[in-house]
Amino acid sequence: MQIYLPIAEVSVNAFLLLGLGGMVGVLSGMFGVGGGFLMTPLLFFIGIPPAVAVATEANQIVASSFSGVLAHLRRKTVDLRMGTVLLVGGLAGAAVGVILFNYLKSLGQVDLLVRLCYVVFLGVIGGMMFFESLRAIRQTRSGKVVAKRKKHNWIHGLPLKMRFRTSGLYISVIPPVLVGVAVGILAAIMGVGGGFIMVPAMIYLLGMPTKVVVGTSLFQIIFVTAFTTMLHATTNFTVDVVLAVLLLVGGVIGAQVGTQIGTRMKAEQLRILLALMVLVVCFKLALDLLLQPSEIYSIAAPGGH
Repeated sequence: MQIYLPIAEVSVNAFLLLGLGGMVGVLSGMFGVGGGFLMTPLLFFIGIPPAVAVATEANQIVASSFSGVLAHLRRKTVDLRMGTVLLVGGLAGAAVGVILFNYLKSLGQVDLLVRLCYVVFLGVIGGMMFFESLRAIRQTRSGKVVAKRKKHNWIHGLPLKMRFRTSGLYISVIPPVLVGVAVGILAAIMGVGGGFIMVPAMIYLLGMPTKVVVGTSLFQIIFVTAFTTMLHATTNFTVDVVLAVLLLVGGVIGAQVGTQIGTRMKAEQLRILLALMVLVVCFKLALDLLLQPSEIYSIAAPGGH
């Protein structure tokens, strides 16, 4: 069933969009990521313009993340205090990101920037997560005790410390705020919740227990992506409501299913699965950039706008 998207100005299959939303919702519930890092490139692949895909996908992430958070709140696996600190940085970062996005849009370079950002970030994060998870699985299988992450590192020497009881941490608020700022900027430019960066940062940088990372990540993602969507809708007019609703319906249902699956799998297995998916999407995006050089640069006609 073909449906016309007024803002994107293309016709797509409604069931395809529902299916994509559902698939990304499952990932959201399983891994604590908004799923935008996979959904936004998938929207590129089916012909949605990058500027519309980024702004609209931020909208869909809000719903699938909200659905996932409700499931985690019932299990008491959300550190609300840590989530709030991350959120402060996230809102500031989102505002900066939308300003940068608008500037690049006025130069006509936003599509290229979004695609390049995806290739770089997905390649780096996916590679690091894959090798770390592989190492952890090998150590577990060989009977070795997996070395626990050091509880004390340079972060613990920073000022402005706060106690996060749910995570069992007493650390400076500076690193979580900076992580939030970085994620907020990415949310605005790439149409992602930022979970694919925030989840590893919370585990390896802040030293949070894996069981509370997923719920806390989703909690922060809800507010940052809602704020980003609002800014894009009011400054760029690139939020396609028809596209958002179809993705939303699939995403909310999928997030509940994903949360159930996630609780039955080991942390190392979850991380390696996520890493593989990240690398596959990165490879496809890089291939598109390399195989279609005609789309990388656009030459404006002299005096034309």
